[in-house]
Amino acid sequence: MTRTATCSCGQLRLTAPDGPVRTSVCHCFACQKRTGSVFGVQARFPREKVSIVGEARVWRRVGEDAGTAFEFRFCPNCGSTVWFTEDDAPDLIAVAVGAFADPDFPAPLRSYYEIHRHPWVALPYGI
Repeated sequence: MTRTATCSCGQLRLTAPDGPVRTSVCHCFACQKRTGSVFGVQARFPREKVSIVGEARVWRRVGEDAGTAFEFRFCPNCGSTVWFTEDDAPDLIAVAVGAFADPDFPAPLRSYYEIHRHPWVALPYGI
């Protein structure tokens, strides 16, 4: 079984295997700004098992704390970020979970940058 993530207009599509390597929530300010929400949720998949169709633009940023570089791929038509890569993990592709538009997607098991979590955000116990 596979899952398909798309941008808002459907021009950019990514197909990944069911069962990500890891799904996580990130509360860092960069993820908040990137998503326009109070956190980002991403699922990582092995690069060799992902297929991508459509045109993407790239935006690169370097993390402030560890200096890790990230490259975000987004649709040039609607602006939706569909996936990103991290220089420290070149064999993985992180996909924005919202791009799957699937309420049955596996829940995240990890939460990062809790120091920046909005106090009114409550995550399920154990994350």
